[in-house]
Amino acid sequence: MGKKLLLGDEAVAIGAIYAGLSGVYAYPGTPSTEITEFIQNNPLAKERGIHSRWCTNEKTAMEAALGMSYAGKRALVCMKHVGMNVCADAFVNSAITGVNGGLVVLAADDPSMHSSQNEQDSRFYADFAMIPVFEPSNQQEAYDMMADAFQLSESLKEPVMLRIVTRLAHSRAAVEVGEPKAENPLNVTRDSWVLLPGNARRKYVELIAKQPEMKKAADASLYNRCEKSATAPRIGVIACGIAYNYVKEVAGDDVNVLKISQYPLPEDQVMKLAQENDALLVAEDGQPVVEKAVKALVGAGYPVRGRLTGDLPRTGELTPDCVAIALGKPAGPSFEKAKNMAGRPPQLCQGCGHRDVYAALNEVLAGYPDYRIFGDIGCYTLGALPPFRALSSCVDMGASITMAKGAADAGFFPSVAVIGDSTFTHSGMTGLLDAVNDKSNITVVISDNLTTGMTGGQDSAGTNKYEAICVGLGVDPAHVRVVVPLPKNMPEITRVIKEEIEYEGVSVIIPRRECMQTLQRHLREARKNKK
Repeated sequence: MGKKLLLGDEAVAIGAIYAGLSGVYAYPGTPSTEITEFIQNNPLAKERGIHSRWCTNEKTAMEAALGMSYAGKRALVCMKHVGMNVCADAFVNSAITGVNGGLVVLAADDPSMHSSQNEQDSRFYADFAMIPVFEPSNQQEAYDMMADAFQLSESLKEPVMLRIVTRLAHSRAAVEVGEPKAENPLNVTRDSWVLLPGNARRKYVELIAKQPEMKKAADASLYNRCEKSATAPRIGVIACGIAYNYVKEVAGDDVNVLKISQYPLPEDQVMKLAQENDALLVAEDGQPVVEKAVKALVGAGYPVRGRLTGDLPRTGELTPDCVAIALGKPAGPSFEKAKNMAGRPPQLCQGCGHRDVYAALNEVLAGYPDYRIFGDIGCYTLGALPPFRALSSCVDMGASITMAKGAADAGFFPSVAVIGDSTFTHSGMTGLLDAVNDKSNITVVISDNLTTGMTGGQDSAGTNKYEAICVGLGVDPAHVRVVVPLPKNMPEITRVIKEEIEYEGVSVIIPRRECMQTLQRHLREARKNKK
């Protein structure tokens, strides 16, 4: 009980624990990582034995959470926005099966791509699946909404999405915390979740029939409210989630604003705001999800402004300044960039084993005309930047192996893939199986730093299993090679790379050395334990 200073992620986490959570399922990804880490380290979560081990990927996380819901317990699934792509099959179908225990899907979107490869908006996924969404405007709402989301999930017997953005996830505020609730008792559902076409058609009709109830819940939600001003200009503002803060910061009480933090869109409130004003401005952090819906609702003749019209930037995060300009108010002070300052792009840590991997690859591949290296998602993606400039592609988790395979299918040689250990188990294993089955002429480098390095050193699902996995998938054991990436071993590493590139078939090289960050942490812990 009482106030706590919490990150948005931490507010979500403690809100879930205090709502009677029994399990969190997640794969680490910024800006969602701290939610699971908080639950892993929370005393009450440990006392209750709340499940909090990292999953191999977002699809397995979604399916495991669905299984816990089937057993009647409350489950939370956490991921960043691109993780929604990975779990989409299970996520969309979970709306058809329905749920038993409350199931909340936390999607942490990353406008401005601070650590992501796109700016997709997870609200589209919720609309696609036809389930409710909560979108907190501050940390207190992030905490409060967890209990409400679980309650609504169990009331509707449907999963519920809670969508946050980077700026909320990684900023702090005081949060009033209440009493923790007990976990649900075990109560395995008697409903059939077998999505054979006959069952699926019936359950889809049931999902459609629940839409008015979802709309009614949003219309009555305390998180959706209209604030009127007698002195405001006749421009109504629809402010979604965190954008509400920017609107209030620049306009104060001198604005007619409809705050939206629960979906489906409260259409009656939108229409009322439109009738009372001459135009609408839609402020939302992400893509123009609500703006498009409002345009369709009010009709083509009514002026609706926002990201689509250029009144707000089409890309990136919203800011108080851009909202102020859209409302015809002055922006805050601007500052010139410092002169004579060289740019400092991110780099691999000094002493990182990935550095030695790229140095060796560049040395060997320099002997091949017009070579390309297909890369993947992880801290080793920095090998695309100076001084190595080694990678030619990085599209999504696991794409390095399958892209290398496709290039080899086209006749390209040498076709080399670089993938990290955690990414390999996340999404690379199936691509390697395709390559084995096709006898593709590719060389796969699994750069193993014994952790999930990019997101803070979480456990990697396949640690000490990679050789067995590759052999089990059909790679010739003679062409699964392990090396230690150190400068003193460079002659051996380059020799192995050269041999495996020249081997006609699928070969795997595993450079293995612990991440420098986790190594330093382990050394500190060892020194502390000695005292």
